[in-house]
Amino acid sequence: MLEKLAGLDKEAQAIIAALNTIEELNEYKVKMLGRKGEITALLRGLKDLSPEQRAEVGKAANEIKDKLEAQFNSRANEIIRRDRNIKLQQEKIDVTLPGLPMQSGSIHPLTRIRREITGIFTGMGFTVEEGPEIELDYYNFEALNVPKHHPARDMQDSFYITDEVLLRTHTSPVQVRTMEKMVPQIPVKIIVPGTVYRNDDDATHSPMFHQVEGLLIDERITFADLKGILMQFARKMFGADLDVRYRPSFFPFTEPSVEIDISCVMCGGQGCRVCSHTGWLEILGAGMVHPNVLKYGGYDPEKVTGFAFGMGIERIAMLKYGINDLRLFFDNDKRFLEQF
Repeated sequence: MLEKLAGLDKEAQAIIAALNTIEELNEYKVKMLGRKGEITALLRGLKDLSPEQRAEVGKAANEIKDKLEAQFNSRANEIIRRDRNIKLQQEKIDVTLPGLPMQSGSIHPLTRIRREITGIFTGMGFTVEEGPEIELDYYNFEALNVPKHHPARDMQDSFYITDEVLLRTHTSPVQVRTMEKMVPQIPVKIIVPGTVYRNDDDATHSPMFHQVEGLLIDERITFADLKGILMQFARKMFGADLDVRYRPSFFPFTEPSVEIDISCVMCGGQGCRVCSHTGWLEILGAGMVHPNVLKYGGYDPEKVTGFAFGMGIERIAMLKYGINDLRLFFDNDKRFLEQF
């Protein structure tokens, strides 16, 4: 068996040296060293040898395998270098030709809308705050007046890491984090742009999307202040002749709560398919901060009041640019992105 191994070794070395392509080399390597290769097939006869012979033959076989493996790698490197040199000699570069133009990118429409929203609110005196995307259940729900087993949690079924840690479902947790950080200072006047996560995925929903949260806390803040700020935002974003309406709604962290609608940007409020022939489009939710949320943040609801609002950046972008499928934002299709 030792003689047969030596013969295979000598034969393989000669064949390896004569092979000219990587494909031929790989094919022959499998033939010799693979699970069904010639050396493996030869070693099946070890069971018929004495223990001393098996040890001797096994050691010799391993040495031959290692030597052939090294020779395969060495020959592969030689072929790669040879092919590279041939290619370099064949290619001619005319250094007098002008260089290829650099292709410039464009700002993603979501980034563009986020910057526009941020610019409008910072122009009204708001500052920008950020918070963690991996959030505690306490900040994501409980401190926002949504205790465990509250039915409002069903609307924001999300991705839990543990029972107490999850990917945040909205940017609202930063409200309480900021209040804790600033108490007893007033006013608290912030916006919170960021990424959020929910268990949704279709033409109008994505498991990952973007929101902008707003919060204003001070003495004698009323619903009229909320209406004035959001009216100013809507008209700066969509046009000065825009109509705005407020519909009663429910959010656990605000009381009273409203949905904000604008006259349809597609039909001017006349009624079309986009607005379901109502003449109105919903853009955000808002309301006066619930007293319990003020307490969680460390503020006395008898001394201060405030309002909060939240909007989806994708929603604003779809309305502003007339986009009908949310998934276009994430497909990385140049034909779509080059329009902005």
